[in-house]
Amino acid sequence: MEAEALGVRPHSRRSFLLRRLHSLSGIFPVGFFLVSHLWTNAKALKGQPAFDRAVADINHLPFLPLLEIFGIFLPLAFHALYGVKLAFDGRVNVVRYPYSRNVLYTLQRGTGLVAFAFIGWHLWEFRIQKLLGKMSAEAFYPTLEAHLSSTYHGFPVLAVVYLVGIAASVVHFANGLFTFSFSWGICITRRSQRLFAMAFGLLGVVIFVMGAQTALYFATGIQFPAAPDPNSSPTFEQCSVLDPTPRTASPPAASSATPRTP
Repeated sequence: MEAEALGVRPHSRRSFLLRRLHSLSGIFPVGFFLVSHLWTNAKALKGQPAFDRAVADINHLPFLPLLEIFGIFLPLAFHALYGVKLAFDGRVNVVRYPYSRNVLYTLQRGTGLVAFAFIGWHLWEFRIQKLLGKMSAEAFYPTLEAHLSSTYHGFPVLAVVYLVGIAASVVHFANGLFTFSFSWGICITRRSQRLFAMAFGLLGVVIFVMGAQTALYFATGIQFPAAPDPNSSPTFEQCSVLDPTPRTASPPAASSATPRTP
């Protein structure tokens, strides 16, 4: 019995430490990378030159390959793979016990799997291709524009994939912040947990709107919502909410309502 107990304790301790490390890595650096990446991409709303400058600033960071490998890829791989293990080890019984914590637990596991697939695919398409020398940083903007504006039988498949992937990633991050706060003893009382849940929920909405607005801009060339044009007349014959600002330094198309082709 003593040997069995000695065998169980190290295993339990290792599992506890891995779960804590998994929870912490979801906040930093993985969560930090998610928010900073969406923030950088949002520079596209000011046009390609602004986006290219933001990407160039990142590419000028010292020891960038090491930062990407040890600060992004390895922590992300650990968080994703161990998260998949936790998702398949857990028992989903939300139908039988539809309590709020149970719903959040199921939502966290489900969004984690979707986010894992989306982020892995997105990194492969851009950052890994750049590390392999198959894509330059200057090609990021036109490639995103071409991919998200493409359609299949008139349906914007990749744009929808991006919106779903961004939503899953943001929900997983915001819910993970809440889970982290009470599992690490930061918020213990019911009142503090409600306040934290509201704050992280609001933060998630803000981050999602930023990411979704960028994706829709790449897909359509339209900003949602668009800022009013101060030079336009209130009696202008076309009262439109579309943003007339050209997306790049090149001359604008003849009509902003003309459908784009990939």
